[in-house]
Amino acid sequence: MRILLTCHAFNSLSQRVHAELRAAGHAVSVELDISDEVTAEAVELFKPDVLVAPFLKRKIPESVFAAVPCLIVHPGPPGDRGPAALDWAVLENEPEWGVSIIQATEELDGGPVLASRMFATRPARKSSLYRIEVTEGAVAALFDALAKVERGEPGDPPPPGRWRDPVPPTARRIDWTTDDTATVLTKIRSADGFPGVIDEIAGREVRLFNAWTEPELNGEPGALLARCHGAICRATVDGAVWIGHLKESGDQPFKRRATRVLGEAVADLPELDLETDPESGRGPIRYREVGDVSLLDFDFYNGAMSTKDCRALLAAYQQATQRPTRVIVLAGGADFWSNGMDLNTIEAAASPPDESWDNIRAIDEVAEAIIRTTSHLTVSAIGGNAAAGGVFLALAADEVWARAGVVLNPHYKNMGNLYGSEYWTYLLPKRVGEGGIKAVMGHRLPMLAAEAQDLGLVDRTGPTKRSDFDAFALEQAARLAADGFENRLAAKAERREHDEAERALHEYRDAELERMRMNFYGFDPSYHVARFRLVRRSPHAWTPLYLAHHRARVGTRNPAGPTQG
Repeated sequence: MRILLTCHAFNSLSQRVHAELRAAGHAVSVELDISDEVTAEAVELFKPDVLVAPFLKRKIPESVFAAVPCLIVHPGPPGDRGPAALDWAVLENEPEWGVSIIQATEELDGGPVLASRMFATRPARKSSLYRIEVTEGAVAALFDALAKVERGEPGDPPPPGRWRDPVPPTARRIDWTTDDTATVLTKIRSADGFPGVIDEIAGREVRLFNAWTEPELNGEPGALLARCHGAICRATVDGAVWIGHLKESGDQPFKRRATRVLGEAVADLPELDLETDPESGRGPIRYREVGDVSLLDFDFYNGAMSTKDCRALLAAYQQATQRPTRVIVLAGGADFWSNGMDLNTIEAAASPPDESWDNIRAIDEVAEAIIRTTSHLTVSAIGGNAAAGGVFLALAADEVWARAGVVLNPHYKNMGNLYGSEYWTYLLPKRVGEGGIKAVMGHRLPMLAAEAQDLGLVDRTGPTKRSDFDAFALEQAARLAADGFENRLAAKAERREHDEAERALHEYRDAELERMRMNFYGFDPSYHVARFRLVRRSPHAWTPLYLAHHRARVGTRNPAGPTQG
């Protein structure tokens, strides 16, 4: 089928849908939802059999849904209507939720239901449920819906339901004198990603994001107790929670580490040292051992790794190499393995070029430590999505395993033509050969684990369900630790020695960083402009040609602005 995707932004769900449809053999093109006229023109140019809307914030115009079947992914079960379905589900602790594929009509969310999936809800951030359960359900339901469209079968009439407006701020307002830890977490999780929970800290109005439970500390309800790795700990009536990120109004309207936002107001709080205690469970880095296997989780918010994150991860990794285990599994986080540099922290810095420079060198230090490890075999177990430098950091390990449901973006070009580092010029040719470099770096589109395995980026693809993948990774790592371990380790050391003699590892890094220096400090501002627009969520004025194939073929321009590549 010819399928046109239209979406408010090319977010994680849109990327997964795009990759799945391409893998299934469909002809797919994308038009960002800029205006009714632009969408109508895209339909005229591409002449799709069906339009799919994975992520919309407004109605599809009648001129479009009257011309072509339009399938909308709604993150709620049949009968649910409104723009904040998942917010309400998390806030009201729904034990089960769903995702529906609805055919567009004049009534928003009121069209025929072509397919749906239900799922049990985890006690997790709204954004995490969206990226995992909603995404898996949406993909399965979408293929059912497309099969119905191909057969000419109509959808089912929508069941009786109710319209729900966005959650009012008062419904999520935290009363620190009465709300227990579970209630506080539920409120913040229901607003994670957007819009955040409005609160006041140190006399400043802020929005709260990225909260988790503190296992031991307590104090007077509402009191600030400690800080750790950019997060602040605040007491509840029965314990305490950590709050990792805040957003304030003003010149920097995007999320930042809580301690960065509050500054001097929290400078005197006791600081807990995450770098020396990865087993505490307080921060994003956690360590455990199962037999001869070391498991290192690094669940950085949105997969972004700041300079400080990288240094903490390096310290934890170095500690793991001193343990009497045989295999180290780098497990990343629940939603993301890694997305590389922390663009929000860079954007908020006094000197974004300097912070970019510090950040990329810190990631390189982690990559180098992994590459040079001779005491253990190493595995990158990619259970969450990964992009840009995060993908190439994963390649530093001896083995790369990926969950079947992850989306990988192994390229840098979409961020203002960044050259990239993380030793990719050493690691990538070893996997794909010199001839495969362009196929990977110039691809610019999301890919599934199976495609990445075909290219040589991934060694094994594991089960789609996250718990099954984690079990798969542990089982396979245990086998590495048992079967022929000494021979593998010796062969690894020999390869590294041979490679070093052929060309010193630091030479790859030096050459990459020289190109990155030009990205950060040179005359071309493309990286800084792209980062600014991404972090501040600037509205799209056009769809890039690598997504909008229908425009690339005919060289047309969007009415809203110039055609861009």
